[in-house]
Amino acid sequence: MTVTVVEHPLVASLLTSLRDRTTPPSLFRLLTKRLALALALEATRTAATTGCLVETPLATTEGRTLDGVPVAVPILRAGLGMLEAVTELLPDVAVGYIGLERDHATFQPTAYYSKLPPLQGTWVLLLDPMLATGGSAAAACDALALQHPGRITLLSVVAAPEGLRHLGKRHPAVEVVTAAIDRGLDEHAYIVPGLGDFGDRLFGT
Repeated sequence: MTVTVVEHPLVASLLTSLRDRTTPPSLFRLLTKRLALALALEATRTAATTGCLVETPLATTEGRTLDGVPVAVPILRAGLGMLEAVTELLPDVAVGYIGLERDHATFQPTAYYSKLPPLQGTWVLLLDPMLATGGSAAAACDALALQHPGRITLLSVVAAPEGLRHLGKRHPAVEVVTAAIDRGLDEHAYIVPGLGDFGDRLFGT
């Protein structure tokens, strides 16, 4: 499994503000969108392109166009906070949804919703801001793999080493792009230092 940690001063600043417990939901949502944009830019650094010619107002020059557009799949509900950044960066992107809920006693995910476009041979950008135990991300990848996508890249704001190991064992071909790899998980399977419950902070619940 390939793991990329985006090391950029702006990303570090955005993440610091997201971690701050006093950040209100309205600002948290804005910061999430900006950070997700940075992650998406890094994830698409390796996107395949094709050469073309384009007419500027003054001359003909060479340009590049994307070879197809990835499919964005947020894991509900927290992944929704990252979706707008991806759709703004890639306006033609198709969007699917996977709903997973974690049992707070067993820490195991339970699926409650799935709506996916055709994925055969496509590149999927899986959006899950917190890679904690890795259970939800692995379960989402299980569902995606049934349709045989050509590539899966997980965009995650913060990842824990335990989650990376679990996902790597279950889906070694998955790529991960994250803003930070934190110390680990506490007894409740929350990322430490982390930033709390992402969905609760995103939606003010």
